[in-house]
Amino acid sequence: MAGIEKKPVKITETILRDAHQSLIATRMTTEQMLPIIEKMDKVGYHSVECWGGATFDASLRFLKEDPWDRLRKFRDGFKNTKLQMLFRGQNILGYRPYADDVVEYFVQKSVANGIDIIRIFDCLNDLRNLQTAVKAANKEKAEAQVALSYTLGDAYTLEYWVDIAKRIQDMGADSICIKDMAGLLVPYKATELIGALKEAVDLPIQLHTHYTSGVASMTYLKAVEAGVDVIDTAMSPFALGTSQPATEVMVETFKDTPYDTGLDQKLLSEIADYFRPIRDEALESGLLNPKNMGVNIKTLLYQVPGGMLSNLTSQLKEQGAEDKFYDVLEEVPRVRKDLGEPPLVTPSSQIVGTQAVFNVLMGERYKMATKETKDILSGKYGETVKPFNEEVKEKVLGKDAEVITCRPADLIPDELDTLRKECGQWIQQDEDVLSYALFPQVAVDFFKYRAAQQTKVDAEMADTKNGSYPV
Repeated sequence: MAGIEKKPVKITETILRDAHQSLIATRMTTEQMLPIIEKMDKVGYHSVECWGGATFDASLRFLKEDPWDRLRKFRDGFKNTKLQMLFRGQNILGYRPYADDVVEYFVQKSVANGIDIIRIFDCLNDLRNLQTAVKAANKEKAEAQVALSYTLGDAYTLEYWVDIAKRIQDMGADSICIKDMAGLLVPYKATELIGALKEAVDLPIQLHTHYTSGVASMTYLKAVEAGVDVIDTAMSPFALGTSQPATEVMVETFKDTPYDTGLDQKLLSEIADYFRPIRDEALESGLLNPKNMGVNIKTLLYQVPGGMLSNLTSQLKEQGAEDKFYDVLEEVPRVRKDLGEPPLVTPSSQIVGTQAVFNVLMGERYKMATKETKDILSGKYGETVKPFNEEVKEKVLGKDAEVITCRPADLIPDELDTLRKECGQWIQQDEDVLSYALFPQVAVDFFKYRAAQQTKVDAEMADTKNGSYPV
């Protein structure tokens, strides 16, 4: 190591977002997280990823929690640490493209409530779908980090990644993340990729991967040696499997080297001790499936992210067709090719996966196409890196179907005012209109629950004032 310039690698901690999203379907509650925040704030992380991705939907839908309230509580607790979120470009945190005014307002409110770094990605790597969010983040003085959805395929050459990184720098991003959602980046390819990006752009480079295929820790080692600035890790109780490499392991790996993180293992050990019983409870209740903790090298063969694997399993279980699992896995790459070879990440992973299930169960390919498959083929999600399979397109859309070639959001008129009118009766805070915009039915169900809880509290308060106490 002698002669190597000192360059400590920085750590983004994912346990409050991607780690529990990947392993226990985003079911960790705010109440479970808050007691450990003060300790986490002392670690000296580059940032803590704690919001965005599926946390928003899961908070409202399953936990009956207000995601905005969670963010404000995080902000109160993390006095010294930057808070980071994952943002799906024009799809925000939902599953369809939204109008620019909704995207801008969401970014504004995310920053106002405590977010410092917004990691913005698009499931097709169509940079037109990132422009509005990047500009909005720049305007709000948040760090706009643009993520490349990393994948494999003929079109995804080193030249492709270098060219897209240069374009990201030109569009005003503050940093670049390689988002390897399926654990496809192998160690020596990481050396090559990081080296090429470091030569091509001046922005900091962050690497995010998952342990699904078993190579992630080695990939981080080679990436750090190649000059990557930040890596994403998870505290050990919620690390490995479909999650990230373990924070403590990576800290130990680089100790006493030029890349030493300087993080305190004793403090990390105390944080791990806090999360371990939560992990054990999830195992006992069945929320954490031991299958998600193993290594699946088939990921490299089928390029299916961990979350997508569990989705496919549950879809087939519902149909009583679990025996078709491997048929579906083999159909996934074929569907992906038909749809222009997109990276498999939300929502393109769900679109490709669900269509593969239909193709296998129907016994005829594209006999039935989902609305989302039609939308992707008609250009509503943006431009794919490869052209669509023309035969499939004709079968699904018909011969003379119109296909969108402009930036899809250019065709979406402003939505905010209409949305405000629709949910006016439920609004208690400015942010409620954004919850409604993303998940109308789920948000209204939550608003009703919130109102009922408030009525209950008010009644108890009234009883207390009158001298009778609730039993």
